[in-house]
Amino acid sequence: MNLTIISGSHRSNSQSARISHIMKKRVEELSLFDEVNVLDLANNPLPLWDESIWEGSDEWKALLAPWRATLKASDAFIVVTPEWHGMVPAALKNFFLIFGAIQLGHKPALITSISSNIGGTYPVQELRSSSYKNNRICYIPEHLILRNVESLLTGENSEEDKYYSARIDYNLNLLTEYSKGLALVRNSGAVDHKTWPNGM
Repeated sequence: MNLTIISGSHRSNSQSARISHIMKKRVEELSLFDEVNVLDLANNPLPLWDESIWEGSDEWKALLAPWRATLKASDAFIVVTPEWHGMVPAALKNFFLIFGAIQLGHKPALITSISSNIGGTYPVQELRSSSYKNNRICYIPEHLILRNVESLLTGENSEEDKYYSARIDYNLNLLTEYSKGLALVRNSGAVDHKTWPNGM
């Protein structure tokens, strides 16, 4: 089974990227997935969506081919998002406009929201309410909110690190089980994106 972690910040050397790689390392330590990839949206490497993507332009095809292959081969996702002005960053919203059900559909995802302060709830709400309709990504009921992230999982506060490490492990193990369960759904023959390409 394969896992892809999407680091949703535009910034280079972001906390989102740091947390993404911490989670990648932990998944590997626990041997939960056979392969773990991090797709980092830093510096916004994906152009903003435009209608030529639907027209199958060669430029879009070439750009998206490696991304599509990685996502299609994935059995589960972790979406790491910072909270910018109470919102999900534009690059992450753009990601969900570009990729569809072939890459993301009926696969479990763990939302991991990070905040420099005591926030972090708004991105969870935003992703759950508006990022899944046509691509059919399946957010599991659990999520993570990592507050005061600059000092988190750095060794500065051992008690806090212990709590969050245990919570991360719990969510990672749960995500693994969801990935096994939803593989049965995808392989059941019940999924029909040709007849029903868009959600309601």
